[in-house]
Amino acid sequence: MTSTVLFDEPGPRARRRIRVATVLGVLAVIALAVLAVRQFAANGQLDQARWQPYGTWPMWRYLLTGLWSTALAAVVSAALSMALGLVLALGRLSPRRWVRGPAASYVEVVRTVPALLLVYVVLFALPRYGLDLPLFWKLVVPLTLSNAAAFAEIFRAGVLSVERGQTEAGLAIGLTRWRTMRLIVLPQAARRVLPSIVSQSVGLLKDTSLGYVVSYGELLYSGRVLANYNGLLIQTYIVVALVYLAVNLSLSKLARTLEARQRRSSAGLASPGRSSARA
Repeated sequence: MTSTVLFDEPGPRARRRIRVATVLGVLAVIALAVLAVRQFAANGQLDQARWQPYGTWPMWRYLLTGLWSTALAAVVSAALSMALGLVLALGRLSPRRWVRGPAASYVEVVRTVPALLLVYVVLFALPRYGLDLPLFWKLVVPLTLSNAAAFAEIFRAGVLSVERGQTEAGLAIGLTRWRTMRLIVLPQAARRVLPSIVSQSVGLLKDTSLGYVVSYGELLYSGRVLANYNGLLIQTYIVVALVYLAVNLSLSKLARTLEARQRRSSAGLASPGRSSARA
């Protein structure tokens, strides 16, 4: 089986330009970091007394409480988004137009709407009609509605990537179309899109920072409250940024590991076919 690509392989000159651009970009980032550190030092922001509070447990306990709230909102939003996204994906793949049309409309419309706008709708519009959600759900509901469209496209791409022969084989042995989808197609599709699911979950985790709009005590909101309390604005937000960086890099590493494992598994399944073809 030959592999297809969406772009041409870059030639020697293009690769050289890419390397030069990468080096220049890295040097620019390093220069900006050095300039920022010098400015912080010149204004006394690097003094030990300003960083010493973040070596105490009460500070970290407060920030870790915010991180727990962030993780809880992210996990619940991800679970609901995946469930709704799977329903939307199956709706878009339905042979019935009255099912396929609304599902496609939802995905196409919601993908163009910023998550922040959905937060404002839940925060300001719904209470006017008597629907005032608890604080936690004022963040989770808009994140679920927004990310469900992205997960729907991920699941749909996974289903379409499964060979049509799998569906035909299920129907040939007497399974209904729904049971074929549930028992044969969806498990294979889920394995194939697992790295994309993890990557989308990273974006969802970052979207939980919108909790400051509804005063939900996630990590960024906790950092803002802490900075207002102790007056250490720069130090607090640097620590919060480092916590976000550590969590997101860990999840991104997990996504790359899953993707690499999936490629190795696909290569292992494909190699017997190549060997038999040569024989």
